[in-house]
Amino acid sequence: MKFVDECAVRVVAGAGGNGCVAFRREKFVPHGGPSGGDGGKGGSVVLVGDEGLSTLLDLTYAHTLRAGQGEHGQGKDCYGRGAEDLLVRVPVGTRVFDAESKALVGEVLAHDQRLVVARGGNGGRGNMHFATPFDRAPRRAEPGTPGEERSLRLELMVLADVGLLGYPNVGKSTLIRAVSKARPKVADYPFTTLQPHLGIVSVGGANDATTFAMADIPGLIPGASQGAGLGIRFLKHLERTRVLVHLITVDHDPERDPVRDYVALRKELEAFDPGLAQRPELVVVSKNDLPHVSDAWKSLQARFRRKGIKLRRISAATGEGTKDLMQQLAEMVQRARTGTLLTPDEGALGTGRPRRKP
Repeated sequence: MKFVDECAVRVVAGAGGNGCVAFRREKFVPHGGPSGGDGGKGGSVVLVGDEGLSTLLDLTYAHTLRAGQGEHGQGKDCYGRGAEDLLVRVPVGTRVFDAESKALVGEVLAHDQRLVVARGGNGGRGNMHFATPFDRAPRRAEPGTPGEERSLRLELMVLADVGLLGYPNVGKSTLIRAVSKARPKVADYPFTTLQPHLGIVSVGGANDATTFAMADIPGLIPGASQGAGLGIRFLKHLERTRVLVHLITVDHDPERDPVRDYVALRKELEAFDPGLAQRPELVVVSKNDLPHVSDAWKSLQARFRRKGIKLRRISAATGEGTKDLMQQLAEMVQRARTGTLLTPDEGALGTGRPRRKP
């Protein structure tokens, strides 16, 4: 299925029905009073979270979402039927912005959560509501009010506890395949991953397992915060993650250097969102099963230590170090969920003390 994380759509709520002007017409009741009923309420347009969806593809073909109108009131005190709301299912993690004002309308962050994006109009009152001692036969009723109409921009943000980031082809997809049931494409060329993949990782026994979501973000390159490569289109998917795992490796390209790669992408994170750059982070050398990567371990460890960073190494292909890495991530995620925040240094250095939310 094609991954679409942004789309524009126009929503039109239904208008309320008009109130009715009518009078009782019954045998032996020559001067029946007013009996005009109220109009029905117009339908609203409502977005509903669906954890089974992972793309906004369906909404790209629906340029206008229109709810039904309320029925008009009728005689004999009959009220018009209200229109049903138009329920539109969207992926969990969808943010809604007003296309004109750019203001945030709301977010859908849970399964079955409802967000009203356009409210239906109210039905008008019939003439039975306007009878007074001085006017017992009113010949006026209210029209229904129109429903809201607006243009929206929908933006999907993958909800994950852990975000994998790094240069293209450093082994992010291989790692998420090794520790979860997610099956992103793996190949030996850059930008194999063209869309975020979400994997569910379970650590521990059956009774005390910790489960967290891990997102495989397409590879980033210098200039990503200005749109280079796949750019900010996928940087935004890291915004809701609790912990970052920065994968590096030794590339055959002589112009690539693991330390420079790490520093370059850290700058991109800070340029995109300074708060994102302060998230707890683990720096991991991947592909340790390859001889040239294994041979460079001690040198890399010393270089990162001089920067105050504790380096880890894994091989997703052989499973080396992955179990310990997932265990540490589970502990960090669990503490973040319970309100015990990690300092940025704790993820990188392993020496920081936990701090509580104020």
